[in-house]
Amino acid sequence: MNDIFFNAHHSPPGAFASFTLGYKGAKGGFGLELSSPADQSVFIGLQRKNSDSVFDAFPFYEGTGSGSERFDPEKTKNDTPQILNEFTDGKIARDFRVGSDTWHSGDLSFTIYTPVFPIPDPLSADPEELKRVITPAVLIEISVDNSRCSHPRTAFFGFTGKDPYSAMRFYKGSSEDPFTGIGQGLHIAVGTRDKGVLSGLGFSAENILTCNNEKNLSFGLGSTGLILMKVPSGEKRTFHLAAGFFRGGRATSGIDTSYYYTRFFKSVEEVVSHTLDNYEWYRKSALSSDEMTDGKGLSEDRRFLVTHAIKSYYGSTELLISEGKPVWVVNEGEYRMMNTFDLAVDQLIYEIEMNPWTVKNLLDQYVSRYSYTDKTRFPGESREYPGGISFTHDMGVSNHFTRPGTSVYELSGLDSCFSYMTHEQLVNWIICATVYCLRTGDRSWFEENRSVFGNCLRSMINRDNPDPLKRRGIMQLDSSLTEGGAQITTYDSLDPSLGQARGNVYLAVKCWAAYVLMSNLFREMGCDDLSEKSEKQASLNSATLIGSVNDEGYIPAILEEDSRQAIISAIEGLVFPWVAGLTQEVDIDGRNGNLLKVLKKHLEVILKKGTCLFDDGGWKLSSTSDNSWLSKIFLCQFVASEILKIDPGENGAVADAAHVSWLLDNRNSYYAFSDQIVKGEARASKYYPRGVTSVLWTLLPNV
Repeated sequence: MNDIFFNAHHSPPGAFASFTLGYKGAKGGFGLELSSPADQSVFIGLQRKNSDSVFDAFPFYEGTGSGSERFDPEKTKNDTPQILNEFTDGKIARDFRVGSDTWHSGDLSFTIYTPVFPIPDPLSADPEELKRVITPAVLIEISVDNSRCSHPRTAFFGFTGKDPYSAMRFYKGSSEDPFTGIGQGLHIAVGTRDKGVLSGLGFSAENILTCNNEKNLSFGLGSTGLILMKVPSGEKRTFHLAAGFFRGGRATSGIDTSYYYTRFFKSVEEVVSHTLDNYEWYRKSALSSDEMTDGKGLSEDRRFLVTHAIKSYYGSTELLISEGKPVWVVNEGEYRMMNTFDLAVDQLIYEIEMNPWTVKNLLDQYVSRYSYTDKTRFPGESREYPGGISFTHDMGVSNHFTRPGTSVYELSGLDSCFSYMTHEQLVNWIICATVYCLRTGDRSWFEENRSVFGNCLRSMINRDNPDPLKRRGIMQLDSSLTEGGAQITTYDSLDPSLGQARGNVYLAVKCWAAYVLMSNLFREMGCDDLSEKSEKQASLNSATLIGSVNDEGYIPAILEEDSRQAIISAIEGLVFPWVAGLTQEVDIDGRNGNLLKVLKKHLEVILKKGTCLFDDGGWKLSSTSDNSWLSKIFLCQFVASEILKIDPGENGAVADAAHVSWLLDNRNSYYAFSDQIVKGEARASKYYPRGVTSVLWTLLPNV
C-alpha cells in the first residue's frame, strides 16, 4: 500500500449510516441512507505553533467562500480570511484497522473508532446488551501535543452540512444542552463533555476560527459547524467525541418499519449522550475488533482488503422493526437494492460467523413474502413443464419493499441484464438455509420449513429435465417468467461466459454444492428419501462436469455449446460445503476427489496471463471479459489454496497487490470498497458490502 488517501466507511451496525473519510477534498462526511459519500467538507486541524491566526488541517475540505453572497448580492469581494492550510502529504500518516482508523500529522492526531461485534438476536437478547451493540454512533478522538509550545493552541473538528432543508445546529453544553457539539437537523450530531471546549456556526470554518465574540458563534445561518478545543501551553490533551445518527418515525414504504434503535432512543441527542456515557466501553470494544485481522498471519495487503471490506459491509446494513419483529437488511451499495439474494449468499460467509440469526431472518423474509412458483421451458420452445418454488432477486430498493413475489430488478423477455435469476436464487436459498441449519443445529427451524426444503429440491430437479432419464444434475430449462428470454446469473453485466445461467459451469458447480448440502442435511434430519434424491443429483452433476473437460484440460464456461470461454468462477461453489463444516465433501483426496481434481486442473490451465490473469497479475474471472468482482476473486482465491491445494507462490502476493492497487487507484478510492472492476477501474458496484468474502482468510488457524 502506498496511498493513504482513500475513503473508508466508519459505520455502526444496522443504522445504514456512515462517517466516510479519507479521500481528499469535500468527498466524505456524515451520510445517512446514501448511495455514495456525503461530499461534505470535514475540518480537522490545529492552530500552528507561534501563530494566533494560522491553522493547519487534514485535506478533507474545499474552500467554500464566505457564504454571505446569498444575502449580499452586490458584494464582489470575498472577505473570508485565508488562514487555513493543508498538512503536507508526506507528513501525514494513517493506521487503518478494523475497529480504528488513526491519522497523525505533527502535534495532532485523530482516531475514528468503530467497534465490530456480533449482533445478538433481538428476539432473545438482553435489551441493554442489544442497545449498546446497535447504538447508531461512532467515536472520534482528537489528541494534541502542546507540550513544546509556549502558548495555548486550538484544535477543531467540524463539517459543512449539505442538506439544504435541515439547519446546522450547535450545542453549548449548558443546562439545556446535554453536551457541547454541532449537528444538522434531527439526524446528525457530534458532541463532547470535555472541558475547554466551545462550539459554533458560521458561513465557513475560517469565520468560526477568527470569531472574537463568543456570542457570534451562535450564528444560525451558518452552514459550517466546528467544535473548538483549547489546549493550554505545555500540555497534552485528548478530547472524546461521539458522532450520532438518527432516523425517527417510519423508515420504509411497502412494509411499515422503523429503525430498531428507536426502541431505545428518541433523538440523536440521546444517541450521543448514551455513547459519551459509555465511551470507554466502546473504545475498548473497537480496539478488540482489531483482533479480527491482527495476529492472523495475513499479509499487509490481505489485512487491508479484509479491513476495508468489513467497514464497507456495515455501511450498508439496516436493522429494522416491523410489528414487533426484527427485519434485517443489507443494502446493495450504490444501488441501494435491499437484500439482493446473490449478495446475501456470499455475505453468508461473514454473517454465519458473526450473527447467524440474520441469515435465518433473511430466509424467513424470502419464504413469507419473496417466493413465487413458476413453470419451465426448454429454450426456443413454448411448451411448459413443471417448475416450482423460487425466490426474487431482491426485496426492494431505496427503503421501499416491493410487493410480494416481485423484485425491482427482474423483467421478462430478456436474456441479459435485468432478466430473471430464478435458478440461481433458488440455489442461493438452499445454500443459505442448509449452511444455517448445519452450522447452528437449529432443528426446530428446519421442522418449521421442512416442506419448503422439499419443495426447493423438487424445483431444482424440475429445472434439470422433466424426463428422469435425461437429467444431468444441471440447469437445462429456463423459467416461464422469462417469456422466451433466458435466465441470467449474479454476473449480470458479463457476456454469456458468466452471465448466462443455463448450462453455465459456474452455476453447475454451485448446484453440486446445493445438492451435497441438502443430502447431508436431509440425512441428519432423518429425511432419507430426500437425501438419496439429492445425492443422486449431485452424482449426475459431478459426472456431467467431469465429462465436459475439453482437450485443453479445462471445462468450458457454457456446457455443450462448443464454448471456448474459460472462467475462474467454476470453482466458486466449492466454498459452501466448507463453510457448512462439511470439509470431508471437499477433500481433494476424499469421495468427491475426482471432481475436485478436475476443477484443480481447470484452474491451473486457465490461471495465466492472456486467459484469466490481467497483465498486473490480478485475477480475471472470465477469459473473454475485463469485468471482475473482487468479492468473487477473494472467494476463489480461498478455494484455490485451501480446498484445491494450489500453492499460490509469489503469484499470490502479486495478485493481492494488484487487487489492492485497484481499490487505491485515484479513480476508484472515492467510493470506499468497490466490487466490480473493469480492467482496474471501478465501473459499477461501488460503495459495496460484498467484499466480506475476504474474511475467509481469517478463518484459518494460520493463514
